[in-house]
Amino acid sequence: MKFLDSNVILRYLTGDDARKAQRCHALFERAERGHEVLYTTALAIAEVVWVLASRYRHPKAEVVEGIRRLLNTRNILVEEQEVLLLALYLFERHPIDFIDAYHGAVIQARGLTEVYSYDTDFDRLPGLARVEP
Repeated sequence: MKFLDSNVILRYLTGDDARKAQRCHALFERAERGHEVLYTTALAIAEVVWVLASRYRHPKAEVVEGIRRLLNTRNILVEEQEVLLLALYLFERHPIDFIDAYHGAVIQARGLTEVYSYDTDFDRLPGLARVEP
């Protein structure tokens, strides 16, 4: 097993450097075939989402589709995969940023219903009450 850094995921999803993108595609194909096992973190995924949306200005739908495809690739293990899939769902359906969607998913996964925050994005998530301290 090897760690998969966010910049490799970005090369794969953007193809902004053709040579590196080709090697990244080959790596992901090896994982899909069972010849490689890759591991990454929720933080790496959050970084990819942020870079795709802010630097590359990819539409939200493209970002979600690319990350969802990655999370469902065989032999790419991602910590908190189920939470990340829920975060993608919330991010896709509500006008909030990915980090707030991720926190909303963590809150739901832990069975919580309230969050102390001044961030009104949480008001957009059903079943979650934002409380100001």
